[in-house]
Amino acid sequence: MARRGREAMNKRARDRAREEKKEAKQEKREARSEELSEAPEIDEAALMNEFARLSERFSANQLSKSEYDEERRRIFEELGIETD
Repeated sequence: MARRGREAMNKRARDRAREEKKEAKQEKREARSEELSEAPEIDEAALMNEFARLSERFSANQLSKSEYDEERRRIFEELGIETD
């Protein structure tokens, strides 16, 4: 009889641990979701248009190479594109 009591107690402990793990995962998912929703929205079309105008100005020799590179790097970083 004592054996059944110990088995039941062990099962409850396993179930409790499983529930705690499940809750921790859910909290982690919610935190990650909140971080993503707090990130500023990127207007890719506007940035691509800005890059097109920048390239046109550089082609027309209205910008120096360093100015072009600096602005290009800024735009690419906002888009999340590696620049080096």
